[in-house]
Amino acid sequence: MSANTPSVLFVCLGNICRSPSAEAVFKKKAAEQGLSIEIDSAGTAGYHKGAAPDKRAQAVGEDRGYSFKGLKCRKVVEQDFEKYDYILGMDSENVANLLEICPEEFQHKVGLFLSFSQSEEQQVPDPYYGGKRGFEYVLDLIEQGADGFVEHLKSSSP
Repeated sequence: MSANTPSVLFVCLGNICRSPSAEAVFKKKAAEQGLSIEIDSAGTAGYHKGAAPDKRAQAVGEDRGYSFKGLKCRKVVEQDFEKYDYILGMDSENVANLLEICPEEFQHKVGLFLSFSQSEEQQVPDPYYGGKRGFEYVLDLIEQGADGFVEHLKSSSP
């Protein structure tokens, strides 16, 4: 990663539904806009370490043209706070958990993903215990957040 290449880490609780979906969506949207950015995802808990993203999240995302190829669940590690320019939680609980473990000098990097969207919704709800419609709604919100984040990066690049 070069000093001029921005980087983003999308974070949810288990890195099984929301954050890998955000990673897949943002990879496609950034590529479509010609943005060079390092993109990853992680969870604040390591429940699913090494597993592929949730099959329901993948099915809904793949129906819309997003690739989950090669994505594996992992837990946030201390080095992430120094490495990534943006560390974006899917909900306020994720942000609070991140701030609890983030060294003070990197806390300015932590924020709420949907703060970049035009949506009135600021939380990406966890669809894990719900049905297909919940995964579709989450993907709708992630697409809005990704569009807003792309615009933010385009307007803030030199």
